[in-house]
Amino acid sequence: MDATENTTDNTADSAHEFWERHYRAHQDWGTRVNPLLAETAAPLLPGTALDLGCGAGGDALWLARQGWHVTAVDISGTAVERLRERARHAGVAERIAAQQHDLAGGFPAGRFDLVSAQYFHTPFPLLRTHVLRAAALALRPGGLLLVVDHGSTAPWSWNQDPDAHHPTPEEVAAELGLDPTRWPVLRAEAACRRATGPAGETAAVVDHVLLIQSTAGLLRPATESE
Repeated sequence: MDATENTTDNTADSAHEFWERHYRAHQDWGTRVNPLLAETAAPLLPGTALDLGCGAGGDALWLARQGWHVTAVDISGTAVERLRERARHAGVAERIAAQQHDLAGGFPAGRFDLVSAQYFHTPFPLLRTHVLRAAALALRPGGLLLVVDHGSTAPWSWNQDPDAHHPTPEEVAAELGLDPTRWPVLRAEAACRRATGPAGETAAVVDHVLLIQSTAGLLRPATESE
């Protein structure tokens, strides 16, 4: 799933149908892991992960193969069913709980060591900041929230608005309004890469990367004065 704070007259049913058409039209696109998720998660000990807007399931499958137990949610039933099938074929079905979930109506239950929001944008009304803040609150102590946003417009993007604003990681962090002593920002930067679209075309794109850690409940290291 690609969520924004746009306000339009479209209904939740319209959002569901939009993403149903999207995943029916692009059956195999998005089955590879997003590189910034792999880069972030590879050094970590596997735990519990939440994949927000899991789409075709490339990220969830990769995490499960690394030993993570993944809750993967998307508004599209087609995307969820395909992920379940791919998980069975890959032999990791027991490590992936794929759920059809409309994040405009609530947040998935659970506590997580990693929450991933990859290109979490949509042309329909969604309180994106509210969802991402809920994701930070759902982290276990030491857990990570990784938000990767579009920093540029790819030729195949559904949003070709030339005036579209791509918020910086710093702007996203400021909108969340989290206490920096409990949720410090570990990474906030722009990264360039070569991306491949649904028809095999390639283009240089910019990603905005925000990585936040929950330190709530972690013991502080003792200082010399203590």
